[in-house]
Amino acid sequence: MSKMKVPAPPSGPVPWDKPFALGMLSDMLRIRRMEERAAELYGQQKIRGFLHLYIGEEAVATGALRALTPEDNVVATYREHGHALLCGIGMNAIMAEMFGKQGGCSRGRGGSMHLFDRANRFYGGQGIVGGGLPLAVGLALADKLSGRRALTACFFGEGAVAEGAFHEAMNLAALWHLPVLFCCENNLYAMGTALARSESQPELCTKAASYGMNTVSVDGMDVVAAHETMRRAAGQVREQGCPVFVEFRTFRFRAHSMFDPELYRAKEEVEAWRTRGPIHTYSARLKKQGSLSEAEFLALDAAAQAEVDAAVAFAEGSGWEPVEDFLRDVHTAQGAP
Repeated sequence: MSKMKVPAPPSGPVPWDKPFALGMLSDMLRIRRMEERAAELYGQQKIRGFLHLYIGEEAVATGALRALTPEDNVVATYREHGHALLCGIGMNAIMAEMFGKQGGCSRGRGGSMHLFDRANRFYGGQGIVGGGLPLAVGLALADKLSGRRALTACFFGEGAVAEGAFHEAMNLAALWHLPVLFCCENNLYAMGTALARSESQPELCTKAASYGMNTVSVDGMDVVAAHETMRRAAGQVREQGCPVFVEFRTFRFRAHSMFDPELYRAKEEVEAWRTRGPIHTYSARLKKQGSLSEAEFLALDAAAQAEVDAAVAFAEGSGWEPVEDFLRDVHTAQGAP
């Protein structure tokens, strides 16, 4: 069990106009309802393989991605459904991909962990811990060499900090002054090991700062703090052309994956973190300042549910990839048998 004391729930005024504020709430609800339905469908064996849910962490993707532009690149982990959705991949394509159907964004070949859409500059969905970090450095290097004024936001969990790829990527990004936003979603437990049990230096910003880059840590359960911090960090990357490390302190409410018996943390700790849930705390703040009524909340929630229903219907109606297409995009070296 983590030794970290659970902070008080996010509070205070929301400094945005009503349309933007409700858009943030809508995005978190869309992610939450999609993930909840995915869990149900997994239990029905309509979604197979691995499934890593984002429930509880919605404020990170929502706050962070609204600070980017359509020209920016995004690289994510295997817990990437919410990131993909907010980057512009339709929920229909995401759900069909989780079903393994041809209508999916990767034609059903990638499944839950390998969502991809070049048109929306969403480069995965990586099944390997830390696998997206070198890719993000490569994308940023390509942009710099081609003169594109874009940045690459790379999302990864705190477990990736133990990987050699993390240190290699941080070093090269700092050494070559590359426009990378390293976004660490620290949910305290990686796959099932508390951070303090795997890292001799659990202060992640201290690690990142050793590479000579700017760092910042923020409450990832607070969508306001997440967005404002990411907006400033993105501004630094664009203005200075150098990397920035952002630690989002968050917590997943579900197990690491659907196969995880979750024996490594106490139920009391999970329940304590649920009091900081990003959707209900943010909704309460909006209601307190008169920016949200219960009817408006219910309407946003109903719209999210309807979108999920339509996506499931699309996935169920989508066909399987024909057997004759299985070797499509499979290449061998010239002369190989």
